[in-house]
Amino acid sequence: MLIEPIKLSPAQARVLGVLIEKEVTTPDYYPLSMNALINACNQRSNREPVMNLDEDDTRQALRGLEDKQFAGRTRNADGRVTKYEHWLGEAFNFSRAEAALICVLLLRGPQTPGELRSRTERLHPFAEISDVIGGLQKLMERDPPLVALLPRQPGARESRYAHLLSGPIESIQMAVVPTPPTQSALPSGEQEDRVARLESTVAELQREVAALREKIDSLFG
Repeated sequence: MLIEPIKLSPAQARVLGVLIEKEVTTPDYYPLSMNALINACNQRSNREPVMNLDEDDTRQALRGLEDKQFAGRTRNADGRVTKYEHWLGEAFNFSRAEAALICVLLLRGPQTPGELRSRTERLHPFAEISDVIGGLQKLMERDPPLVALLPRQPGARESRYAHLLSGPIESIQMAVVPTPPTQSALPSGEQEDRVARLESTVAELQREVAALREKIDSLFG
């Protein structure tokens, strides 16, 4: 039973997401050794943002997760190499669908239902988008909520969902594509140089076209 507010650091969120993922996708190698865990955290694919955690970063993240009883050293150690596992089944009693959605949100940040459906395929197949939205709704209805629906970004067709395991989302920084300066906004001298270069290029192209026409006429004339 959770009592303290949940607020994972970025490194803790990455480590937890990796442990959930690898339990399903590579069961033969789960629980994970420290080296395997670090490598999985720093993957270049299926991770947003890409991280570069070292052993100290990972151990510190594991200590924080262990304090929250979310993850830590495997409880059934039977080898010389220390391995690590997650305990979210005990903490939240997730369904496979809920665990898959939380996992991908931890690993890749806010996403649309369509993105979540395609990216959770190896963890749990969702037959329809409505099944994804239903799973997200269950996570939003938890006490406290574990997922939030974000405001739709300008020009976007779908809204995105984000996990709340790193604390409440108080404000969303919308990505704004800067508008390139128009020609009228450029200094007059720069405008004149640009026009001159364009005119020179056009003139050169016209000469090349004329020369090609002459060659064609001489061949077929």
